Order: sequence, then C-alpha cells, then structure tokens
Amino acid sequence: MSGPRPERGAGDEGPYAQGAYEADGTFVAAIDQLADPLTDPLPGQRPGQHASPWFRAGNIPADGATPPAPPRAQQPQQGLQGAQQAQETPREWYDPEGYERDWYRQAEPVRSTASAAAPPPGPEPGPGPDVVSRPAPPAAPVPADDETVGLRTADVAPPPRPSAAADGPRTQGRAERRKAAKGRGRRRTEATAGADPEAARPAAPMSRVEARRAARAAKDSPAVVASRVVGEVFISLGVLMLLFVTYQLWWTNIRADLIAGKETNKIQDEWASGERRPGVFEPGRGFAIMHIPKLDVVAPIAEGIDKEKVLDRGMIGHYGEGKLKTAMPSAKQGNFSVAGHRNTHGEPFRYINKLLPGDPIVVETQDAYYTYEMTSILPQTSPSNVSVIAPVPAGSGFTAPGRYLTLTTCTPEFTSTYRLIVWGKMVDERPRSKGKPDALVG
Repeated sequence: MSGPRPERGAGDEGPYAQGAYEADGTFVAAIDQLADPLTDPLPGQRPGQHASPWFRAGNIPADGATPPAPPRAQQPQQGLQGAQQAQETPREWYDPEGYERDWYRQAEPVRSTASAAAPPPGPEPGPGPDVVSRPAPPAAPVPADDETVGLRTADVAPPPRPSAAADGPRTQGRAERRKAAKGRGRRRTEATAGADPEAARPAAPMSRVEARRAARAAKDSPAVVASRVVGEVFISLGVLMLLFVTYQLWWTNIRADLIAGKETNKIQDEWASGERRPGVFEPGRGFAIMHIPKLDVVAPIAEGIDKEKVLDRGMIGHYGEGKLKTAMPSAKQGNFSVAGHRNTHGEPFRYINKLLPGDPIVVETQDAYYTYEMTSILPQTSPSNVSVIAPVPAGSGFTAPGRYLTLTTCTPEFTSTYRLIVWGKMVDERPRSKGKPDALVG
C-alpha cells in the first residue's frame, strides 16, 4: 500500500513512530478511495489478481504498474474531498463490457460509459505532507440492465438454457424475458394441439340428411332401452325385497315387543285394581302371563290364535275356540294348549326346542301360579295333526287324563311347513297370596 520503507535514522523513535512508513491518513484515504471494498484492489495490487471478470487486463497500463500516485495535497480539506469523490465513482479498471460478454455471450458488446477512463488529472497542490491527493475519477457508469450489477462467480459461465438458441442473444430486461418465457409456453401448447392438423381443423357443416342420420345413430337401440328398463326393474325389486326382509326380521320384533309389553302391564294393573275376574274371555284379550325362566321369556297369553289380533302382536294364543278349544289352567283335568311365533313378531317360542325334561314353565293368572315341568318334545309334525292338543295328547307319552300343557310353533325356522310340539305336566298350583313359586324366585 506504500512505497519502500525509509532508512531508520538516529533520531527515529522506533518502528511504530508517527510517519515511520507513510504519511498520516494515507491508509484511510486509500480505503475511502475504493468503490467496492469486496472486489476492488487496494493500491499496490494489480487488477488481474482478482478473479472477478469485471477487472480486465486491458484496462491496466502496459507496464503493469498501478496508477501513479499523485503528489501530496497542500490542504487536508482538499485531500478529503478528493477521497470522497473517488469513493462515489468506480476506478478506471471497471469493465462492464467484459462482464456482459462473459456472462451473456452477447454478439455485440453493451455500450457503457464505464470503459472510457478519464485522463489522469494533474497533481493538486497541498500545504501539508500528511494528505494524499488523488486523480479525478471517471463518471459513474450506467448499467445495461438490473441483472448486470449483482455479484458473480469468477469467470464461470452458467449452463446454456434449453431455449437460448430460440431466444437469441440475451439483451432484454427481466420483464422482456418473462414475456418471452410465457410465449414459449403458449407455443408448446399450440404445437401439442396442432400435432394432428386434421383433428384441429373445424369440421365441415353437415347437410340435413347427414344430420338426421347422425341423430338416429346417436339414439339407443330398442334392445339397449329394454335391457336398461329390465335392469332398473330388478334393482327396484331388490331394494324392495331388502326393505321387506328388514321389516320382517327387525321391525316386526320391535313393534311386537312394544305391544306385548304394554299388554303385560295392562294385565298386571287390572289384577292389582281387582277389575278383572276369572271366567270366559273375549278373543284377543289377555288373561294370563307365561314365564319360561330358562329362555328368559315373559309374554302375555290372550284368548284365541288369530294371527293379526294375537300372534302378530307378540302374544301367545290359547286354543279356546271351536273344535280346537282346550282347557284352562285352572281346570281340574285337561290340556292347556297354546301357540306362538318362532320367528318374527316378537318370536316368544324361538328357542323352545332347547327345553329339556324337568325345565319349569309357569303360567301366572289373577288368582294363582301354575307350574309345569317339560316332559317330551315332538320335533316335527303336520299342521293338520290336531291330536297333539287332545285332552290326552297323542305322542306325548301320557296315557291317562291329567293336567297337561302343550306348546306349538312353526318349524323349520322362518317357515311354516311343519309344527314343533313341546309337552309338560303340572307339578304345582300356588295361590298368589302365598307368593311366587320357586321357579320364579330362583
């Protein structure tokens, strides 16, 4: 940064004495002179020592020496003004043309005022030896566009863009380059759409006859229409069948359970109030409650076996009409026979096939509890076999008159092809005043 060190004399105070190597303020003025402290060389350095393409050997003097240092200024104020002026303007080795040529590969150089270096000014007199005068800097350069003022890697050209050949020399600004990129996208879309020129060409207008033929060809044939109608019918039938099965297997049970529960509560309330008396009951009216502890069944017993009035309402029907009339539980002798659904509508007899000999079945009336024990079962018989509800049922194993119980239901499940029969024999009659029987207490 300075010239050769002077020889140390006898009167020197040491290597760190004031002005031992250079005048006061020389280093500060040199730093202030730099336009860009990161890239500009310091005094005493060649511009070629920097890797940036902004510095060109063509701007350095032929002998390779740094610009001659002007004589010292006479006044400190004049030296500081020169340093500020040099800081505001770039040095003479600023080369924007080379930067544009290396980075953008332009065919023609960009005009710039930075390449015209100002002639070195003459020495400026100054009164003192501590202020260094500087040459007048050249005028500030005008950059070609906003892309030429950023920092760049030294002498490394970016990879060529795919569309560089089509775009030509990159002399536009940022807005122009964006518009060009959008135009290239549109051109690619048009090229893709125009791959088939026949398809892109608008069709010629059809005549009236051709239009009618095209309309008839677009219509569905009768076979297609018929198959579509048949398919819709089958789909509708399938939906209806699904709804019917849901109704039979799920909703009928819910509805029957609600009705049977209300009827049971009604019978118990009448017994508690004393309004009902034993005797002959009208069809469809409940008069007793059946308990099957093993199956957890509690269902009301109504007079008659009418499907809609009794069985479909979740109640158990008593054979008490016409030729099928049977005895009541309170009779001293006879066969108390009842019927109930095995599936749907409350299905109170769903699992009576699981009863075993000795399992209790209790019939509760207004005056007493009648307890029966299961004795035998007939898995399958004809619906017309009415002998199973006779006073001495056929096939039950009973040989003499007695107080019997007969349960009848449909079999197999979800059908009414045959009848399933379960028989029982009374083993206990307990007045209500003595409390519930052991079968219900346990």
